[in-house]
Amino acid sequence: MSNGQIVDSTRKTSPETDSIIKDFLALIKIGIVNSNLVTTFTGMWLAFQFTGGHFLLHLDLIAFTMIGAAFIIAGSASMNNLLDRDIDPIMKRTSKRPTVTGRFKPNVVLAISLSSLFVGEILLFTASFAAGMWGLFGILAYVVLYTIWAKRRFVSNTVIGSISGAIPPVIGWAAVDPSLSFGAVALFLIMFAWQPPHFYALAMKRKNEYGAANIPMLPVVKGFKRTKVSILLWILLLFPLPFLLRDLGIAFITLVTLLNFGWLFLAFQGFKANDDIKWANKMFFYSLNYLTITFVLMIIFAIFT
Repeated sequence: MSNGQIVDSTRKTSPETDSIIKDFLALIKIGIVNSNLVTTFTGMWLAFQFTGGHFLLHLDLIAFTMIGAAFIIAGSASMNNLLDRDIDPIMKRTSKRPTVTGRFKPNVVLAISLSSLFVGEILLFTASFAAGMWGLFGILAYVVLYTIWAKRRFVSNTVIGSISGAIPPVIGWAAVDPSLSFGAVALFLIMFAWQPPHFYALAMKRKNEYGAANIPMLPVVKGFKRTKVSILLWILLLFPLPFLLRDLGIAFITLVTLLNFGWLFLAFQGFKANDDIKWANKMFFYSLNYLTITFVLMIIFAIFT
């Protein structure tokens, strides 16, 4: 084999190809896909542990559920980008999306979204009828209830949007246990209550952008002080929720309660913060770590139940 052949066989992808891949991942909001897959997996894992199922004996079910969930989340995110392409150019955070730059034309985005949703639902229904139905509910909650109906109309849009964000662990649980025991309800409630303080912190950081786009986020309409009160109240709502998963043991409840106290302490600091944006940054990053640690703890302690 000549040197030229060796060079050809090891050549990296072109900048154009890299750019297309990057734009595609931005279109489907790969970060949101990945984070929701963690909660989907946790729902499945807990359902297996609580029902006495053997994880390794159901690898096909796991694959159908995880891949199906990935497709419907990606498809819903793509549809969100398509529907918001008129306001995304106004906000710095979204101004580089491929639906704004023109890298992906609307008809292409529509095709990607619908095909992803279709494939994802086929896979979820293959896992279980309940998983498929919860998948459909999640799609409607995000695309119709949140993006089309609530986002541009109501200050409560964040709370309404939290419904769809709480569905992935339920999908995972329903794939294993369609009857949905109380553990699935607990996961839904934890995810639902976690999202408002997480997204309110982000909205504070992006208040001017949301205002320019006429999106009635809480900090835009009610101001920072009212937003801080809401964040505090939502964090307080998280305190009883670990007790709904008491089967995971007292150590789990104790550790998550400590996380709640840490977040609550940080929330109280906001009322005397000199720099609201700096405080909002701390709250936002704490919320990300909170979610990751909480769900990792669920997976670990479920092994010992």
